[in-house]
Amino acid sequence: MEKTVSEAIAYRRSTRVYKDEVIDTNKVKQCLVNASLAPTSSNLQLWEFYHITNKDVLEKVAKACFNQSAAKTAQQLVVVVTRKDLWRQRAKANVTFLNKVYDKENLTEREAKRKKMATNYYKKIIPTVYADFFGVLGIIKYIVFQIIGFFKPIYRQVRQSDMRIVAHKSAGLAAQNFMTSMAAIGYDTCPMEGSDTLRVKRILNLPRGAEINMIIGCGIRDEKGIYGPRFRVPFEDVYFEV
Repeated sequence: MEKTVSEAIAYRRSTRVYKDEVIDTNKVKQCLVNASLAPTSSNLQLWEFYHITNKDVLEKVAKACFNQSAAKTAQQLVVVVTRKDLWRQRAKANVTFLNKVYDKENLTEREAKRKKMATNYYKKIIPTVYADFFGVLGIIKYIVFQIIGFFKPIYRQVRQSDMRIVAHKSAGLAAQNFMTSMAAIGYDTCPMEGSDTLRVKRILNLPRGAEINMIIGCGIRDEKGIYGPRFRVPFEDVYFEV
């Protein structure tokens, strides 16, 4: 029986050794569908998911992950990739969706206002924030926005490095959706940052604008794959009610 959200979160552990036991590719794919439903900044969905099941590719990526056990013993791998470079296409896709949703006669005043506001957001605000030229525009925007910020609240994360962080945050949310979904069906995962990301990009034939967010090992945990009991600092040390 599938676990509840709380049960799945409690069950999930970073599994570093997997059993030599096949897992269902379609079930893993469905967990990636769940990943794609994660919240994402401005609904731009600047992510891609590479689901690796081919044995040869698995071996190559595991080698690029320094042959760590979480990669070498994984039955499948998922590479979460950020695509900040696709912001124009994803903004356009949102506008197309809005036009389809509001493609009817006699829109209510509220609907017309919503359509105009959202469309302007993707056609004007998003280009203002994301457009850049070798980082120069980002610095200029950053300085201008900081000056405006003296007088009123304003969005300040407009540099190229800031937008990279935004894309990676959204990708991280998607990855967590995926790992929780896997835990819910009794499958195990391990998010890995230790890899030669350039080699991984070459193996997957990714374009220059793509960036590796994390690589996730997938399988069924071996009892020695969980390295000890879970440790967390006391909740009282990280929880602040304001």
